[in-house]
Amino acid sequence: MIDVINLKKSFDDTEVLKGINVTIHKGDIVVVLGPSGSGKSTFLRCLNCMEDPTGGSIIFNGVDIADMHVDINIHRRHMGMVFQHFNLFNNKTVIQNIMLAPVYVKNQELRTAKRKNALTKMKNLFAKEKQELIPITTTKAEIQREAKEQAMTLLKRIGLEEKADVYPSTLSGGQKQRVAIVRALAMNPDVILFDEPTSALDPEMVGEVLDLMKALAKEGMTMIIVTHEMGFAKEVANRILFMDEGVILESGTPEEFFGNPKNPRAKEFLSKVLS
Repeated sequence: MIDVINLKKSFDDTEVLKGINVTIHKGDIVVVLGPSGSGKSTFLRCLNCMEDPTGGSIIFNGVDIADMHVDINIHRRHMGMVFQHFNLFNNKTVIQNIMLAPVYVKNQELRTAKRKNALTKMKNLFAKEKQELIPITTTKAEIQREAKEQAMTLLKRIGLEEKADVYPSTLSGGQKQRVAIVRALAMNPDVILFDEPTSALDPEMVGEVLDLMKALAKEGMTMIIVTHEMGFAKEVANRILFMDEGVILESGTPEEFFGNPKNPRAKEFLSKVLS
């Protein structure tokens, strides 16, 4: 699904990623661990080109999305992102936040199809062989209705259907993050990237977010997660990547990594976080 090949990222003269190589398969739950400043979040943001890589390739579903000539917005539709600080739009209700991206994308596709059909009709006036029009089977109103139905289904899943018409400022941190996760799910992504999704939450709110992520893992959602939640990593991940100073120093199963880490820096890290 994702092949990362010699990925590099520099900010001015500081090289943050120094040649990352990793393959993510469909259904993988990959947890990225490491000390602060090791490049974990930069790695995640490079995966969907929120940060433009300085070098290397990111092959996502057969396309190198690190290539500057690729329309990254098309591929981002298939790669959800959940941030540390939720990034909900405070001037929109909860349900509007969830509906925003699907409605925008489908309306854009509808406009594109209509433009292409108008051009085809004009060409057909003068052509001997007529081109077929793109079938248009929906309307803006139907797009809006379907997105609202899907958003309500997602809100019911996380037990927040009664919060559909309130604004994010009225929600707890855990509720905001769960809404942010189902907002990513509304685009039916192939993979979801999580950048420390619980680090901004009060301790009593962490569990409700991790429970939702565990449920997604059981359903086979491909996830790449930067986190400091060691218990979650042990329980849910099928692979641990340990990063430090912009490189992956160790990769293995949770049993291998937590039970018998081979890299001295990984051993040192675990001795501090698990003590």
